[in-house]
Amino acid sequence: MSTDARKIRLIMELRRSGITDTRVLSAIERIRRDLFVPEAFRDQAYENIALPIELGQTISQPLVVAAMSQALAVGERMTVLEIGTGSGYQAAVLAKLCRRVYTIERHDALLAAAEARFRALRLHNITAKLGDGSRGWPEVAPFDRIMVTAAAERVPDRLVAHLAEGGILVLPQGAQGEDQTLLRVSKRQGEITSTPLFRVRFVPLVTGQVA
Repeated sequence: MSTDARKIRLIMELRRSGITDTRVLSAIERIRRDLFVPEAFRDQAYENIALPIELGQTISQPLVVAAMSQALAVGERMTVLEIGTGSGYQAAVLAKLCRRVYTIERHDALLAAAEARFRALRLHNITAKLGDGSRGWPEVAPFDRIMVTAAAERVPDRLVAHLAEGGILVLPQGAQGEDQTLLRVSKRQGEITSTPLFRVRFVPLVTGQVA
């Protein structure tokens, strides 16, 4: 089966699974997931499964990427903060949905590889840096949208403070090694509300360390 055929099959599966946002589906269709996975797994790049990447991390299942992107409700003029660059795949999808993505990664090797992919794909609206994602990016805040791609036991106060009025934060909440709950956190007139969406499993959000 050709890459295009595998990609079409994946998009159809995402639609059947409840992804209705046509902008999200288009972004996933336009970003080559095979460029974000290790060579040994490239034949599985368009399967709806999570795959291992370097340093014990993973590239999320396409359905999870699509569902989180849909929950974030990103507009094309918005600025988005992503915590946990990883392979760079989620940031690349977000870059097709908004004006600018700021992404933070704690592993230097992962960050360097992700930035090389962004350059290869000419995604010039992504700015990435090495750092402790739980601290956010105060020099650029506030953000219209924030996505966290690692699980926190509680919603980090600093990230909530980085949300603009009317902003939305999407993150997995729960302990390491257990299923977590994906939360959508909204800020309206200074009030914070959290809505549970569905169960997920992510690596933990590590604070205070950069490798």
